[in-house]
Amino acid sequence: MADKPHSPPIHTPAALRFNARILFLSQSPAAVEAVLRGETRALAQAMPLRDDVSTDEITPLPILTHYDEQLGRYPYTGFKAGDSLPIGADAVRAAGIEVVVAGKRYGKGSSREHSPTAEKLAGVRLVIAESFERIYRQNADNIGLFTSTDLGLVERIAAGEAIPLEELLAGRDALAAAILRSGGLLRFGQAHMRAIKESACDAAPAPQTLFEKIVARHALATALTPASPLVGAGIFVRADWRFIHEYYTGMAAHMLHASLGRPLALQDPGSVIVFEDHTSYVEESPAHVRAGLVPNVQRMVQAQRAFVAEYGLRSHRTLTEAEALDDQASDAAGISHAMVAEHYALPGQLVVGTDSHTPHSGALGCVAFGVGTTDMANALVTGAVRLTVPASLLVRCNGRLAAGVTAKDLVLHLLAQPFIRAGGGVGKVFEFVGEGVQALSIDERATLTNMTAELGGLTGIVAPDQQTLRFLRERRGVDFRLEDWMQSDAGAEYAQVLEIDCAGVPPMVAAPGDPGNGLALADVAAPLRIDIAYGGSCTAGKREDFVHYHAVLRWAADRGLRVAPGVSLYLQFGTTAVRDHCIAAGYMDAFERVGARILQPSCGACGNCGPGGSQRADQVTVSAINRNFPGRGGPGSVWLASPPTVAASAIAGELLSFEQLQARHR
Repeated sequence: MADKPHSPPIHTPAALRFNARILFLSQSPAAVEAVLRGETRALAQAMPLRDDVSTDEITPLPILTHYDEQLGRYPYTGFKAGDSLPIGADAVRAAGIEVVVAGKRYGKGSSREHSPTAEKLAGVRLVIAESFERIYRQNADNIGLFTSTDLGLVERIAAGEAIPLEELLAGRDALAAAILRSGGLLRFGQAHMRAIKESACDAAPAPQTLFEKIVARHALATALTPASPLVGAGIFVRADWRFIHEYYTGMAAHMLHASLGRPLALQDPGSVIVFEDHTSYVEESPAHVRAGLVPNVQRMVQAQRAFVAEYGLRSHRTLTEAEALDDQASDAAGISHAMVAEHYALPGQLVVGTDSHTPHSGALGCVAFGVGTTDMANALVTGAVRLTVPASLLVRCNGRLAAGVTAKDLVLHLLAQPFIRAGGGVGKVFEFVGEGVQALSIDERATLTNMTAELGGLTGIVAPDQQTLRFLRERRGVDFRLEDWMQSDAGAEYAQVLEIDCAGVPPMVAAPGDPGNGLALADVAAPLRIDIAYGGSCTAGKREDFVHYHAVLRWAADRGLRVAPGVSLYLQFGTTAVRDHCIAAGYMDAFERVGARILQPSCGACGNCGPGGSQRADQVTVSAINRNFPGRGGPGSVWLASPPTVAASAIAGELLSFEQLQARHR
């Protein structure tokens, strides 16, 4: 008989006392370093605090090759204060830090649970911030790491006061509080999720958004969750598809086998999809090679393959591996969430994945959102996915985008809005409507929903229409029938309505450091020399993105132009279906004539794990990826831009639009 470990119940005390030496993630590196040397600082001495501390800074991507106790050596090793990285390996653990304090939108970016796990394994028990990103905070709950937005706790902790548990749980929904009291989601699941069933889907008494309708149809009934999925409530839902990739599978398998033994009884394994999409080019990643982490990556990949083999799961490997197994496997490989939209997700379904860009599939009219490792591990064995029901924002896109302006420009414009910059979208659903959206292809709509991760939202969604049916029929050979309920009701409630004048959106860029640093390309102080141009990633490796790259590069090739001296241009397909389309359409000739390097499907430079990232701090990259947090694309600076701007800049050797490039060569 298989060994089944038993987890003893957690006894959570009525009040918690913490080490009075608090680590403030300050804008001043000196304030950070002083605490790590053993000094004590007050909050006033550490001000101003850093806002927008991303998970890329808490645990830089190379650290994710660890999925056990080794993570505790590395929290905040990518944290940037001024121009410094003041926190080294083992520093937090050595200083005995139990409380960390930061500013707004803490934990933004990737869904990696490695970040709160590294904090907890280093000895951190409480993170206090002015506000948190949804996925980070939920991941922290799931492993029993306390979070609070009450900065008033700082002075009391420094004075040695024990903080009542109920104060630490103040403002949290009942489910989050119950999970924290249980010591984390897996312990909670073992105690409370032995028998769950779908809720009855009765007609709603009030108008609903499309998001609310889909969630209601997937809600699960438990003794500790409300019967109706009201905004702010903690609930569980059933997912039609659950997917995971190699940076999470080993960690999920490790925690499940440690908690539940083996073999595991997976719920509905046929709806689980496993991807290798981050590590195809890792041997060309300077960050991984310099740190000697390539063997760690290989072990991580093997851990995923072993889990797939043990439980007979559906998987998509890297392109070369897939083709070696099956010469006909032209659609076998690609970035996970792009592959889900190309092969699996359908309107009205609910999809979860261990990637913050899972909302990509929201372009098809389904609910798709990212989760952390523990959420996915729990979902694998219970079939239930935790969700705190969010409010919705309506983004009404009036008019149409001008020629040469893309959905990427539109989302960078939206990211630059003061309401979004202030965190107004955090945890929300972004529903995109209006003439501007209706005129977009599914690929372009996917850029909008994909980048709701950068907007701070849970997900993005576009109601399915004739464009959706055309995509399903032409790309996937699926004849789908829309149902009357697959749209938001008139009178549905929204927390905010954002009006966007699409005709007034110019070509946009986002300055280095944050996707919210948006400005019109015309307002960039010129000329801005570049060293690297990268077109790819889930956001910009789709078929229509390559239509844009090709339009610019064919124009350039026909005039005898090539990539500027000293500049490297990388174009990376998002999936093999995109690659096959580019070959069939004759795009490769122009790409080769201008001197672009073509890369096979992978996340690549977007995750700093392949060609296209910088190697030196003085290098400047223009990139079509979705985020440019410090260190995300290497040590250099990264400007975000649309596919045509990336291609035009590569030819010019400086940041400029296709229209500007054409004017220069008339």
